[in-house]
Amino acid sequence: MKKYCLLLAGFLSIYTCLNAKITLPKIFADNMVLQRNALIPVWGWADANEKIGVRFHNQVKSAQADKTGKWMLKLDPETAGGPYNLTIQGKNSIQLSNVLVGEVWICSGQSNMEWTVGRSLNAKSEIAAANNPFIRHIKIGHEISSLPNNNFTTGNWEVCDSTTVANFSGIGYFFAKNIYNELKIPVGLINSSWGGTNIETWISREGFESSGEFKEMIAGMPKINLDSLSKIKVRSIELRMEALQGTKFKDINPDLFKELSFDDSKWPLLHVPQLWEQQSIGDLDGVVWLRKTVELSASDLKKEAVLELAKIDDEDITYVNGVKVGTNYVWNAKRKYTIPTGILKEGKNVIAVRVLDNGAGGGIYGDDAEVKLSLGNSSIPLSGDWKFQVEAVKKTTNENSLPSLCYNAMINPLTPFAFQGVLWYQGESNAGRSYQYRTAFPLLINNWRQKWNNPNMPFYFVQLATFNNPGNSNEGCGWAELREAQTLTLQVPHTGMCVTTDIGNPWDIHPINKQEVGKRLAALALNNIYDKKMVCNGPAYKSMEVKDNQIVLSFENIGTGLVTPDKYGYIKGFEIAGKDHVFHFAKALIKNNTVIVFNENVADPLAVHFGWMGDASDCNLFNKDGFPAVPFRTDEWKNITKDEKYKIEKLK
Repeated sequence: MKKYCLLLAGFLSIYTCLNAKITLPKIFADNMVLQRNALIPVWGWADANEKIGVRFHNQVKSAQADKTGKWMLKLDPETAGGPYNLTIQGKNSIQLSNVLVGEVWICSGQSNMEWTVGRSLNAKSEIAAANNPFIRHIKIGHEISSLPNNNFTTGNWEVCDSTTVANFSGIGYFFAKNIYNELKIPVGLINSSWGGTNIETWISREGFESSGEFKEMIAGMPKINLDSLSKIKVRSIELRMEALQGTKFKDINPDLFKELSFDDSKWPLLHVPQLWEQQSIGDLDGVVWLRKTVELSASDLKKEAVLELAKIDDEDITYVNGVKVGTNYVWNAKRKYTIPTGILKEGKNVIAVRVLDNGAGGGIYGDDAEVKLSLGNSSIPLSGDWKFQVEAVKKTTNENSLPSLCYNAMINPLTPFAFQGVLWYQGESNAGRSYQYRTAFPLLINNWRQKWNNPNMPFYFVQLATFNNPGNSNEGCGWAELREAQTLTLQVPHTGMCVTTDIGNPWDIHPINKQEVGKRLAALALNNIYDKKMVCNGPAYKSMEVKDNQIVLSFENIGTGLVTPDKYGYIKGFEIAGKDHVFHFAKALIKNNTVIVFNENVADPLAVHFGWMGDASDCNLFNKDGFPAVPFRTDEWKNITKDEKYKIEKLK
């Protein structure tokens, strides 16, 4: 040991004499966790050809920067332990303290992964009880880039206690808590997530270029910086809008758009309620005016007037006959504005709505019945054609407007940091393109595996929870199709899926029971990776057999057997159809670990659906180990999202 210390002292003294100043990516910081039982890449920047020394635990390694100043070395695998110091030595010395070695997981996706402990179920008690210095968390700040970045701007490793845990990813924390309780080793969480993001923003350019589905799309994305790209994109949209509405932006005077006297006869039409991305406007973030003319009688003016405009994404200022009657800045809040006496007139009246969309969907959306002018006990429907004019295109690019933006800024800087696997919760923003998600999701998984040169990287994901989205078996349902695309992704090796239809909230896209989600994800990891053998998923459809007017369904992953918590044994969530392709709610019962499904009105059944709707909270088929059955269908008769493709504005 004395000889080792003398050699180490000599080693460090050599590097102290060097001239360059070294820097590290932000993922390397105090309180971090390094992956156990794997080579540990350490890298950074210095002057060209600079010599670098690294000391960690009982290891001493050296490297030399290349001509661009980039350097990297790999520490030998370490067993779980710590805390240690990590020292990087050049002319300057960087010492990172309180470094642990354990299990590191990347947590990524959209808002349900970003959802914090502080907003989760029983938050106060969870926070008060959180005092585990062996769980660490880093939240990478929201950033986008059109070109791959080598570092991110904000994010610090934090030690879990009652003063920090409120801002941890809820799912990540409850996953880590379960893993630690079983393994008693440190767990590090890298939280790189962003609410509202689509999957395409998390896939690299090279990933798209390797895909027959997406390579034509990505070819239209120039390899230039974000500012230049934004200018090109904005001008492309402006040119398209000018052609669509027949007006140059320089000739627009939006101050007049709210007035009753304004002539909108040459404005094009837009259907309300419906997001404008699904109509002629297409992909646009910015300001759009909507106008609707209503004829009223003298008797109408004597009644209380209330204007309802369903929901507006994101913000609105609403005028009637040039007078402001309301405004709202909440994208999913219903608009209901009382019109003061004296504003409405006999004859022609104009409702003018200035809509500001900051990203993703834009416009008035909801049910037709929610768009109306109520006059006392009667109402005038306002759904249908409205006149529109685009006032301005948003001058900044958002995370969803172009491919790869979040990957470049929030994932690429992590390569080649060593970690165990990925936890993923995303899909809500892709429900309108669910069929294409069958390609996009496996593409993302393989893309990340290629970037880390780890073809067996574990990738565990959460299936969409219960939510009261439109659609059903007979109309078609994009939410159900997205769940199906996620289920199909289980064909990719070393993946696992957590079903959450039983713990969602039909009226809240952010169900707060993140504890159970974390527990179910942990079960996948404990069983598949950590040799803690247990049942880790629910019943999944295997096969069907038609017997007279019944269909008998067989399942995989039944654990210790099929069960329903209903005290009468009634299984809900099943539908059955015959050759007319019309689905009927079905009676279902468990027999010998199969499920028998039937409906007296379907004499010759051909197909079964289970949980084929956004709100699948009635579904109550489980295995005895507590895991819910996976929603499924035995046919593929209707795919309402099959022709919906991801595309970017053609850049000119």
